[in-house]
Amino acid sequence: MAKPTADVATATTVARPRDGELPPASRPRTPRPAYELPVLLSIAAVGAVLCLWGIDRSVYHVFYASAVRSMTDNPVAFFYGSFDPGNSITLDKLPGFMWPQALSALVFGFHPWALVLPQGIEMVGCVLLLHLLVRRWAGVVAGLLSAAFLALTPVTVGLGRSIVEDAPFVLLLLLAAEATQRAVERARLRTLLLAGVWVGVAFQCKMLEAWAVLPALAVTYLVAAPTTLRRRAWHVAVAGAVSLAVSVSWIAVATLTPAQSRPYIDGTTDNSAYSMVVGYNFLTRFHSVGADAGGTGSVVSGQAAHHAAGASRPAMGDSVLKMFSPGLATQTGWLYPLAALGLVWGLGVAWRRRAARTDRTLAGYLMWGVWLATFFAAFSFGSVTGHTYYMGVVAVALSALSGAGLVRAWRACRDGGRRAWVLPAVTVANVAWSVLLTLSYPHFLGWQAYAAIALCVVSLALLVVARPRAARRPRILVAGLAVGLASLLLVPTVWSASALAPRYNQAGGMGRVGPSSRPGGGGPSRLTPERRRFLAYLTAHRDGAKYLAAVPGWSDASAYVLDANASMLPMGGFTGQVPFPTVDGLRQLIDSGELRYVALKHPRPAGSHRPATPPMPSVARWVRSHCTAVPPDAYGPGRHLPLLYRCSPGAGASSGHSH
Repeated sequence: MAKPTADVATATTVARPRDGELPPASRPRTPRPAYELPVLLSIAAVGAVLCLWGIDRSVYHVFYASAVRSMTDNPVAFFYGSFDPGNSITLDKLPGFMWPQALSALVFGFHPWALVLPQGIEMVGCVLLLHLLVRRWAGVVAGLLSAAFLALTPVTVGLGRSIVEDAPFVLLLLLAAEATQRAVERARLRTLLLAGVWVGVAFQCKMLEAWAVLPALAVTYLVAAPTTLRRRAWHVAVAGAVSLAVSVSWIAVATLTPAQSRPYIDGTTDNSAYSMVVGYNFLTRFHSVGADAGGTGSVVSGQAAHHAAGASRPAMGDSVLKMFSPGLATQTGWLYPLAALGLVWGLGVAWRRRAARTDRTLAGYLMWGVWLATFFAAFSFGSVTGHTYYMGVVAVALSALSGAGLVRAWRACRDGGRRAWVLPAVTVANVAWSVLLTLSYPHFLGWQAYAAIALCVVSLALLVVARPRAARRPRILVAGLAVGLASLLLVPTVWSASALAPRYNQAGGMGRVGPSSRPGGGGPSRLTPERRRFLAYLTAHRDGAKYLAAVPGWSDASAYVLDANASMLPMGGFTGQVPFPTVDGLRQLIDSGELRYVALKHPRPAGSHRPATPPMPSVARWVRSHCTAVPPDAYGPGRHLPLLYRCSPGAGASSGHSH
């Protein structure tokens, strides 16, 4: 009877180290199972195929690709994310997510697939990194399951086949979580500071959204790190300061650089990086909760933000129910029932056994639980305007919790007892939820719903047969578990695999695959014959100007940038509301010889219901009054070409103008 007593005493000592002390020796490292590496490499290979197969048929995401093309020209354009080769104006976002794309284009040449390649590699990296995180926390099997769940989740595949911001963003946040996990083990400040650096780098991809991960990392360290509360708080504060410093580094450089020495900051009325980050890209997303960007210098605020965000597609409403809508849930929400089980059951077990503050398992549930809750709430009430790629950061938490929850349910089923029913119940619930989502898209590979139901029924039958004598029927039990896993994975696997067919997906787009996918959508990479004539005229009459012409908007400039790397000046920014260039600014460009031509859109026909389009009315009026119209026959004809005006230095110098 002495041995059990000693074991209990030892367990108590290990579970409850005193504050201020490091824990005794870490739990001994278990040997790596022989199956782990082959299975992990197989999962990574599947993820790589889903993300990268067929990217040679990629298209350009016109807005972002134009900026990447410009960023390959010079260091200034690379650092600021200039939309055009002339460095006149930036994108309406921080440029960090495009730096890998620009480097890829420099190495492989400017091709659509070269811009997609970094995202595919980043998402495979996310799969491998999530396995590492969950393995340390919940074991080998849970790590492998989590990696498989993430690899087969549609939003993962979509991000790997797009050029949007979230692929590098998710990878950087996972790197921050990995550093935090190691820091918690022995209360290491240096490692926690590394987590702060990763969050700051992630800020360069998605701005203030990166800070949404800080509650999860801070709570985990404050609760679970094995040192005193004062030291824990100090460590978190220092790491937060590091994260803040790295986050605002680009903003600080842009703010301290004279405006004439850098591009104009898009999305703002005051050429301010702060306005673009805080107003345009943050406060305008939370109009439903009363946030107002009016005082920040953002070009869009209040109801204008709502109108601009919802112009292209419905905003899906702003509530928790939005996250369960088919448009978003098909991309990542197929794991909701399983992840809920993993979180609730895991926290319940930790509560019942009175887990120590420093318990590794509790720390994992805290991190992933707070992570999921924070992003879930942010996207519920923030306007994501139907952009499913936002859900990538939710998918990693769902996958981690689902892997841990499924392993716990498997063990309960194997051991028998009163919790053996949990596995069949959650399998039925998750399959039913996936089937329900498929019903919203009855014409998209409808057979998958019936196949998933059939597999689920077979799994339940095998588990019923095996349960009374599970020890003597291990093969039946294993078969039941395997078929049950197949029933869970079938629907999302079909959704993700559809990305390999050009009918359902074209790489280079907006990161949406599966039943709600919209193939195509890429812009032209080649100029039409009439635009080539227009470009030839401008080039022949350039007279040493920096810009070939100022054009009505970014969409008018993009084809020239993508195909010919032509230096067109886009007026009005992404929304058309940016006061760039002003009349004074336009005159200065003309007087300095940097600009000779301005292109304007054709006037709307009488009775047209559509409002006038950019550039700004004051600029258009000034150009028509003080510049000379070029006969269309000189550079055309072409019904899609704008009206061209030649402006001479000193135009309007004595006539005044309005702003």
